[in-house]
Formats: sequence, structure tokens, C-alpha cells
Amino acid sequence: MKNNILEINDLTLAFKKDNRQNVLLNRLSFCVPVNKVTGIAGESGSGKSLTALSIMRLCPPGMKITSGSISLNEYKSSDNLLSLSEKEMQEVRGKKISMIFQEPMTSLNPSLKCGFQVAEALKTHDTVSQKIAYEKLIHLFREVRLPYPERIARLYPHQLSGGQRQRVMIAMALIANPLLLIADEPTTALDVTVQKKILELLNEIICSHNLSILFITHDLRLLKAFAHHIIIMREGQIIETGPSKDIFNSPAHPYTKGLIACQPPLRHTPTRLLTIRDFEEGLTIPDNKKTGEKPSHQEIILTIKNLSVFFFNRGSILIHRTEKINAVNTIDLEVFRGETVGIAGESGCGKTSLGKAILNLLPETYGNIYYKGVNIRGLKGNALRDYRKKVQVVFQDPYSSLNPLQTAGEIIAEPMKVHLRHLSPAERRDRCINLLEKVGIPADSADKYPHQFSGGQRQRIGIARSLALEPEMIILDEAVSALDVSVQAQILNLLNDLKMEFGLTYIFISHDLSVVKYMSDRIIIMKDGKIEETGEAEEIFFHPHSEYTKLLIGSIPGSD
Repeated sequence: MKNNILEINDLTLAFKKDNRQNVLLNRLSFCVPVNKVTGIAGESGSGKSLTALSIMRLCPPGMKITSGSISLNEYKSSDNLLSLSEKEMQEVRGKKISMIFQEPMTSLNPSLKCGFQVAEALKTHDTVSQKIAYEKLIHLFREVRLPYPERIARLYPHQLSGGQRQRVMIAMALIANPLLLIADEPTTALDVTVQKKILELLNEIICSHNLSILFITHDLRLLKAFAHHIIIMREGQIIETGPSKDIFNSPAHPYTKGLIACQPPLRHTPTRLLTIRDFEEGLTIPDNKKTGEKPSHQEIILTIKNLSVFFFNRGSILIHRTEKINAVNTIDLEVFRGETVGIAGESGCGKTSLGKAILNLLPETYGNIYYKGVNIRGLKGNALRDYRKKVQVVFQDPYSSLNPLQTAGEIIAEPMKVHLRHLSPAERRDRCINLLEKVGIPADSADKYPHQFSGGQRQRIGIARSLALEPEMIILDEAVSALDVSVQAQILNLLNDLKMEFGLTYIFISHDLSVVKYMSDRIIIMKDGKIEETGEAEEIFFHPHSEYTKLLIGSIPGSD
């Protein structure tokens, strides 16, 4: 039996456009050892996912592998996957090499029950009876620790949580007993506790299924805790490779050092985060930010008293039962002008519902929210519009929150047309260009559409739009969770700069506690719709009182 389950030699992937050949993967060579985790890290666009798709021979139209070999070593034999016919490759996909994608909701068929989809993956490759397929999927559901596996087999994907959907995807990937599992950002959308459980599960599966894993992520802390060997990619090339400990303890390439340095540190809080470009230019880590400082103005800008938010599950046509769900449960909170209040907790704890209630966007809300002494619950008409000028929001997904049919300039100008009607078109245009330049986007990009920008640039446009009406408070709902670590550092630095320049107050919502700690003056930990613990950022992180807070912090990769 060979030591490597997969060997890639001089792999080159190119895209032909306008009679020009653009190289996307440039002569990649690496191995995936048997029964080990090999990690691939790098910025968005570095070629991580294209490498995985090349192995599966699922590259998008127009892309072609122009040279190299991909050898799957199956015990005593070895196959070059690039020489197989499409029919032969279909036998490899799922049976010998399986893949878990980043977003399980888009990978699972929403119109089919979970059990049927997993059993179908087995029956595609093996001639088995319905009974045997069902028994195996129930066994796998138990193995991946899904509660009530018989019940989950009868449910549709939308009826499961994000962590449960990801476990269904893992079961589907394992049901045909593959030799290699490719996991492409499988934990990016999950909170830290679910993320930790998924990694523990994958570790157990390596032993029980005699499996090798190629794990793709932009979270280097995750790889440090999980991978045995790490590959660093940049612009379609391998920059550095080696054992996990060597990569983190003594990285050789400045790019690798930059990737590690641009993550918010856990032990201290610098005034600015280094980006990869800063590190390559030789800049050093700034001095620690002073802790324990309170905002200079002790004016209370927002007061929340006895706030509750309810949702009603109306049931179906056949079942007329209405279920009342308490998303936020009797919360009291004060926010001072000029501070950043971080809100953290697991998915479903009520973070986003609290943010929407502050924006006065939820009808089933009880209690009172006072903004500068005025109860917003009773606001209507012009008074409500004036309030929404002062309190803006930046959403999680910078693509779905921007109108794809509008240019960047039109997106930023749109709120001005509603709230600042006295401005002429030329004045709106000038303000748009000024805001784009404030967030680091060239003025000549005002006429481009969202799809022409990168993810980080789209988030900058979302931030510029939130600044268009000169707000006093901005609610940032998972505003950096979809970004890789380098772009995340740029956006966090930008937010801190804008806060100082415009005197903004932030409510920063995130499941990433390391980011919440870096950004926040105070942190609120939420659980089951209630405030579990609150205090200054350093105090919460280093001296938590609640067992739940300790669990959240202990689940952060590298927190030990």
C-alpha cells in the first residue's frame, strides 16, 4: 500500500478568453498522505476551490487542464484521473473521492427528503435494496451524531439547522466508503461550537473509515488545530508547504507570515490589524490598544427595556397548530454614544433578531426601545424615516444585499433620493464618489455593477451606502463572516477608521468571538434569546463567569 492516497504533479489549469490563455493553476505538485488531513489555505481567488474541482474533474466551462497528472493510489494500483473517460470518472466521484461543499443548503436538493438524498448517493454506485440503503443511512446518521436519525431522514433540508445539514452532507459523502474526502470550507458558515463538533467528528471518521481528507479553508487557526500538513496557495501557485507545526512556528514565506498575522490576535488587541500587503512591505505589529477605556461621551444613545421578539410557526395546510417561538426574551440593554457593543452567541441565540428589533423591522416585538430618549416603537411616517436615517445596517452577504441591476453609484445614491430630496443629481453623485473613496474604492468604479467587484469591495460598497445618510449608529450583522482573513482585516481597520472620523456607534453582531473581542468595547453573550453574560471585552474573554461563555471561548481554534 502506498503512503499517499493522492499525488498531483505539475497540474496546470487555464481559461481561454479573447484568444488569450489565462493560467489559473500553475504547475501544482503536492501529495495527500493516507489517513491524514492535508490543509490548503490562501486568500479568496488563490485557487483552492479550483484545485478541488480539478481533482473531481468538475471545472466550470471554458477551463481546461492543459498539463500534469492526478494519480489516485488505490492500494496496489494507481489511476491518472486525467486519462479516464467521463463514464469512468463518474465511478470515481462519490465512490472513491467524495466532496463536501461550503454551503449545504445549496448542495442539498430542497424538494427531496434528506434520507432519500443520502440513500440515492449509495444506490448510484452500488446495487443494493431499499432496505439495506435505509439501514446504512440510519447507521451513518447515528455515526455523524444526528439526533433522532429516523426522524431526520424524513425531513427536508430547510427543516434542519446549519450544523445538522452539514452532518447530512458528511453522511452523504461517506455512504459509498470513499478513499478521499475533499472538504471545501465546510465550517465557514457555522458558529464556533458547531464548528468544533464538526472537526471532532471528522477526526473520528478518519480512524473509523480509514479515510484521508483534503481540507480547504481560509481560517489558518482551524488548520493549526486540525491539519497534519498545510499547503499555502497564492494566485494559483503553491507558495509554501510543510507540516502544520513548522508552518505556524517558523513560516518561511512573507505571504504565509502575513496570512497568520492578519487574523485578530487572541492574547492582545493591537490598534490596527496588519494586512498581507502591510506584512510584505515590512510593517510591524502595532502597540497594544489600551484596555478598559470607555467612550469619551457618557451619553446613553440607546436604551432597551424588557424587549421580547416572537415568531409564529403557522404549521401547514393539514396541521393548523400555531407554534410561538421566543427569539428574544426580556432583554435590557444600554448603549453609549461612540462605543462598539459586540453581540456574540451560537446560531439561533437571537443576535440578528435583536438587531432587527432595534431597526424597528419586526412586528411581533414587545417592550420598549428608546433612541436618545424617544420610544421608537411608536414612530410612524416622517418620524420613523428620520430614525432610520440615524440608524443604518450592514448585512452579512455583500452580494445578495446589493441590487445586481444597479451600479455602485446608484446603490449609494438610492437612500439619498428617499431621505435627502433637496440634493441635486450632481450633488448626490459627488457625495457617492466621496464615499467610495472613503471606503477605498476608486471613483471610476461608480459605474460598475456588483458582479464586477470582489467580495471585499462589495462589502465596502455596503458600508458606503450605510454612511450615505450620515448616521449616528450602524448595526453590523455578520459583516465580515463571508470574507477571507486578509480582506477581513482591511474591513475591520476601515470600520475603526470610520468610527473615529464620523463619531459612529456600532452594534457588532458576529459568531466569531476573536473578531468580536477585537472590535468591541463591551461584549454581550446571548443564549436562547437571553443575555447570558455582559462586560468589557477583555474581561469577558479572559475572565468569563458563565459556563456557556467559557464553552464559546474554548471552542475558538487556538484559544488554548
